[in-house]
Amino acid sequence: MISGNPADILAYLKKIKPGMIVLVASFDDAATKMTDEIRQMFVEMGSTLISSVKHRDNWAFAGRVGIKIKSFFEQRAVNDKNTNVYDGWPEMVEVGGCFPRNSSV
Repeated sequence: MISGNPADILAYLKKIKPGMIVLVASFDDAATKMTDEIRQMFVEMGSTLISSVKHRDNWAFAGRVGIKIKSFFEQRAVNDKNTNVYDGWPEMVEVGGCFPRNSSV
């Protein structure tokens, strides 16, 4: 996202159809071009952490367009120079498990 155009990113996200599973992982700077509208789209996919993702935070997320509840597949590692484990970078995050088939969940 650091070199992407927010309008292109938004257009791409809007093409995702209801019920489709979305997988996202960031490791550098997903927040640079993340507009409020883009963040809201991730909220509508079940994200509860996207509003707090900042510069160089690590964020992993699996959600679904049109989900009615929060996603259980989301983690964030905060970029903090006092706690970063990789020479100025936060620790790794990962999500895993079985994603429910029902799109209303």
